[in-house]
Amino acid sequence: MHQIALVGAGRIGAIHAGNVARHPRLKLACIVDASEDAAQSLAAATGAKACSLAEAIADNSVKGAIIASSTDTHLEFSIMAAKSGKAVFCEKPIDLCLEKVSNSASLFADADTAFLLGFNRRFDPNFMKLRSQLQNGAVGKIETIHITSHDPAPPPLSYIPKSGGLFRDMTIHDFDMARWLTGEEFIEVFAQGACLIDKRIEDHGDIDTAKILLKTASGRMVFISNSRRSGYGYDQRIEVFGSEGRIAAGNMYETTVEHWSQGGRNADKPLEFFLERYATAYESEIAHFADILDRSCKPSVTYDDGYKALLIGEAAIRSWKEKSPISISNA
Repeated sequence: MHQIALVGAGRIGAIHAGNVARHPRLKLACIVDASEDAAQSLAAATGAKACSLAEAIADNSVKGAIIASSTDTHLEFSIMAAKSGKAVFCEKPIDLCLEKVSNSASLFADADTAFLLGFNRRFDPNFMKLRSQLQNGAVGKIETIHITSHDPAPPPLSYIPKSGGLFRDMTIHDFDMARWLTGEEFIEVFAQGACLIDKRIEDHGDIDTAKILLKTASGRMVFISNSRRSGYGYDQRIEVFGSEGRIAAGNMYETTVEHWSQGGRNADKPLEFFLERYATAYESEIAHFADILDRSCKPSVTYDDGYKALLIGEAAIRSWKEKSPISISNA
């Protein structure tokens, strides 16, 4: 049984803690958080112990570290854990600074350093089946992809200044999905953005609505629609058009019950929050991390995947600000 340290006892940390505690090949050994009360509370709920980061890093019985702390600590804590010989599972993004991510890439390129990045949507069973069918030629040659990613409501305003902005915080998932589904790198991005929901977000230098067009060298295009507010639930859909047809993955709903009458159709709305929508994906991520610790597989989402998604994000920010298509350098 592999002992795990969790760094970060917040919302996503609590999800990972529960999944680790329930996994038969993992043991949640310790929990670290800047808030001692948060660490103690989650430790009591999962049977772990609360400790300092230094203690967790120095503990040789701990074989894996989950980094779910604030974004500005992801890279620093991942490096500390990796240098102590631990396998690392880090939440996205790796960091908000592309240069810092690039400068640390050599450490995580080492074959002996196990690093899994938390792009959880790759582990969603619907999207996994969609990709599998695409790889099996279900629609022939992929031509265009439409990705819809709309949150139910904006995050607290206090979150906006430290988030890194819409493109690095929210759309980065969609950039990764676009690479994963097409199997190609993108050479150009054209992003338009606005504050249509809450002008106070604009006061923090960010946007709440965006439309992004990505293009590969072969001419394939991916269109991404982002909004901080749908008003009807967590809207997560992917539609792929190819030379031989169309394939799509739709939303998850509260129930599948539909009521039809002369007044029309009545049905439940999509699930309200990402923790519900991607509950199975989070469980599968932890199962994959257990396999990595068993050395039965390599990480399916790598440090390089995180770098390349952030690279697109940086180009998208520039495109939005300059109101022009921007070339994406993969150097």
